Amino acid sequence: MILYPAIDLKEGRCVRLLRGEMSAATVFNEDPAAQATSFVDAGCRWLHLVDLDGAFAGKPMNAASVEAILKAVRVPAQLGGGIRDLATIEAWLGKGIARIILGTAALTNPGLVTEGCRKFPGKVAVGIDARGGKVAVEGWAKTSEMTALDLARRVEDAGAAAIIFTDIERDGALAGVNVGATAALARALETPVIASGGVAALDDIAALKAHESDGIVGAILGRALYDGRVDLKAALAMAG
Repeated sequence: MILYPAIDLKEGRCVRLLRGEMSAATVFNEDPAAQATSFVDAGCRWLHLVDLDGAFAGKPMNAASVEAILKAVRVPAQLGGGIRDLATIEAWLGKGIARIILGTAALTNPGLVTEGCRKFPGKVAVGIDARGGKVAVEGWAKTSEMTALDLARRVEDAGAAAIIFTDIERDGALAGVNVGATAALARALETPVIASGGVAALDDIAALKAHESDGIVGAILGRALYDGRVDLKAALAMAG
């Protein structure tokens, strides 16, 4: 199982939010590239980058920070936030991002997912962020009427490389990952699922790893890494 340390970018700084609220942002590092380097030095094989400002603006807003990270490290990185058209997908892949994450666009512009997956096979993942089982969009500011499973099935048909599933109520709250909902989604799909939101301890990683056979192939680690509740080296050893 692959662990993805998260670097959430707001105004050029590395922050963590509580349940997606931009007003509840805590700055953990003024230098995202240095943060990325520390994660790689600990042994991580991937990075998970999110342009939080971009998710609200609908266009890239932290490009300089992302590019600095790409120059600083040599592990692959996946990027989400504010990617709403094919040109932006192509531009980021050209700059060295290994995988693009489409979020809001997956719901509002399904054709973009289809076209992106067709043009860049294996390079487009979809982030499905759910609140009460319903998909949230636009930086989690709005909740739709579509269920997470319905959207997951739609993007699976489009050819998404992976689905990143976030339970918003758990995100940044250190309340434990929603293993049941994540595993249920993974079992219903052929597409690999990456768990996100709520990982608070090594026990959460062990619980997710127990569902690898259901299709959970990875987990994103955020606040628990930054506040020291989870040691990245220990977590990587547990993930295998």
